[in-house]
Order: sequence, then structure tokens, then C-alpha cells
Amino acid sequence: MTHDISVTVSDSGLSSGAAGGATLSSPQLILASGSPRRRDLLASIGVPCEVAPADIDESPRVGESPEHYVLRMAREKAQTGYRAQADRWEGHVRSSAGVVVLGADTALALEGRILGKPRDEADACEMLLSLSGRSHQVLSGIALCRGTVGGQDVTHCDAELVESRVTFRHITSDEAKRYWATGEPADKAGGYAIQGLGAVFVSHLEGSYSAVVGLPLYEASRMLMAQDIGCWEG
Repeated sequence: MTHDISVTVSDSGLSSGAAGGATLSSPQLILASGSPRRRDLLASIGVPCEVAPADIDESPRVGESPEHYVLRMAREKAQTGYRAQADRWEGHVRSSAGVVVLGADTALALEGRILGKPRDEADACEMLLSLSGRSHQVLSGIALCRGTVGGQDVTHCDAELVESRVTFRHITSDEAKRYWATGEPADKAGGYAIQGLGAVFVSHLEGSYSAVVGLPLYEASRMLMAQDIGCWEG
């Protein structure tokens, strides 16, 4: 299931119209995320990007729903990444077609509760056993902010929410401990990686595999092509 959201943020203090910069013939894509998985997913569909992680507070707000949290994170990463690049665009890099910044976030939710990255072995095992034999939501937010050169600078941010559902087979406590020992769960939301060893726990997936990994490629490619950033087919 996909939800489309469009917001416009005006930044009167930014300008990308300084003279002397190089002019590019197509938009430059900035990935405002340090996730190697997102970078690799973009590369897999032939989309080059520059990685510039956005520095934001990723703490959920009190009472915030998982859906709202994921969309907010994606938008804030894209908007913060756009603003962080403003000085560079002024007098150094200019694109006649503008600059596009992509922000994304993925979260697991079980019964309305966000499952983050495990703190330690005990936390990871508790997460995995809570997912055992059940289905959980994987929510992926993606946002694109585009800027223009010359005149007043306005950032228009399009955002989408993609919902997938993953079902786990039953997991034993010993399996959870042995999985933790591999090192894979440590930096993964929910304590597992569907694209790695954790795939053996998944009995059913409803939705987007790439979204569960970290970036919904169907939605991303459609949004990028709308900004004149083509994928492998040119």
C-alpha cells in the first residue's frame, strides 16, 4: 500500500544562483542517508548518487504513530540534506535542471510499536522472539526535495509511504542467540536483515522486498523519473 504526500517548504535564506559554478545538463541526485543498502539499491537500477547523510534527531515523538514517524524522518532527511548542500551549490555546483535530494527511512512496527535497532543480545533476542510466528509491518518512507537555480529558492518535497507485511516462522531462543552471534542483527531495525541470514526466518512477504531492505525501488524510480532522473533504461 502506498500513500502520496506533497509539501512545499520555502527557504528564503538560500540561493543557488551565484555565478561561476559549473552547469550540469541533468539533475544531481544526493542521497541524504548513510545506509550502504540504500546506495546499493539505487545502483542496482542504474541510478548514480552522491552520499551525504543528513544529521537529524531520529527520536520518535511522544504518541507518534509509526506511519507518521517514518514519513517525518524521510522528509526531514531530504530537507536537511538539501539545506546542508546549499553553500556548495552556491558558486561551486549548479545544475540548470536543479538538484534532487532523496531521504528515506524504514521502520518495523508490531502492534503499533516501533521496533528500533537492538541495544544488545538480550534486546535482539527479545525482538526476534516477539516476531516469532507472527506478522509485522515494515514501513518505508521516501522523500524527494528538489531545488532550482536562479530567483527565489523553494524546496518542494514529495513523500510516499510504502507498507509491507512480513511473516516469520517460529523461532527458538537458541536460534535467536545463534543469529545474534553472527553480528548481522546489531545495526538492523527489528534485529534482522531480510536480504541476509535473517531471510531463513521469513515465511511470507506481502508488499515490496526492496522496501523491506531499505528503499522501495518501484516508488523511488517513479519519483526520480518525474524529476528527469532516469534509471537503467535511460
